[in-house]
Amino acid sequence: MTEFVLHLANYYFYTFHAVLILFNLFGWMYPATRKVNLITLLVTFGSWFLLGLWKGWGYCFLTDWHYQILHALGERGMPPSYIAFLVEKLTGWQPGPWLVNTFTVGLAILALMCSVWVNIRSRNL
Repeated sequence: MTEFVLHLANYYFYTFHAVLILFNLFGWMYPATRKVNLITLLVTFGSWFLLGLWKGWGYCFLTDWHYQILHALGERGMPPSYIAFLVEKLTGWQPGPWLVNTFTVGLAILALMCSVWVNIRSRNL
């Protein structure tokens, strides 16, 4: 890949992955996006746990692809967690793995519970 394409892919992944994370957390709030939100949450958990059986717990294929691009651009020493990576890039702070993993999994489970709840409720109305 040319360096231009790598930079383009890098910006794409920054944008797409960050928007997906926000959508996973809050997409259940809007009736028009509830079903898609539930699907994206299930794909996320599937990646973490099912693909994680082979690749390691918490594996995210989007993180893997983005990290491959970043590696090709010369980035080194990236944390295993994409959330930790984003926090460090945006703030300069390097949160500990326990803190990042606890908040990431906790908020994802909360979002999944909310998504399941509102999807069930909207079917029963």
